[in-house]
Amino acid sequence: MSSLETERLLLRPASGEDASFFVTALADYEVSRQLSSVPYPYTEADADNFIETVTKARAMGEAWVFTILSKATATPVGCCGLHIKDGRYELGYWLAKPYWRRGFATEAARRVLAFAFGVVRADAVQAGWFHDNIASGRVLAKLGFVATHVESWPSRARGESALCNRTLLTREQFGRKKPLEAPAVRQLEPTALAS
Repeated sequence: MSSLETERLLLRPASGEDASFFVTALADYEVSRQLSSVPYPYTEADADNFIETVTKARAMGEAWVFTILSKATATPVGCCGLHIKDGRYELGYWLAKPYWRRGFATEAARRVLAFAFGVVRADAVQAGWFHDNIASGRVLAKLGFVATHVESWPSRARGESALCNRTLLTREQFGRKKPLEAPAVRQLEPTALAS
């Protein structure tokens, strides 16, 4: 699989050379606590296992995970990918804390969504954000995701489940012209709590 590009970013398949960056970035609890499957503390063995898993999944056509690099500095800033979960496509992303509030998450995720709908031919993509990660909710709103429900999702770093706002984006919704400003994000009331 080839790399993807945006105006400011290069997204290339995650590989062994990213392990040290993953360890450093995900050692920050403020980053890892907002992800479902990332443990805390995050170790080199965790990074190696993740890279091996996503490499195999890519070869099987089950996941496409990219390391996000800044074109300006040629350094990694985060990770963004698409994977199949329970027969549905799921978008995930994270940025190292020094790169928050620069629009990188929206830019990278938009490019991965174009790949999902244009190359992978997904009909719809799901995504979620934990109730205390309003910034991620704003990213998804800017991309056109529509809120569907709230449920309890595990967070390995937190060591417990947390309320997760679930959203959905269809191919048709993604193709529509978006407003210049994202609508305000509101946290949904819990409608379905999983145990």
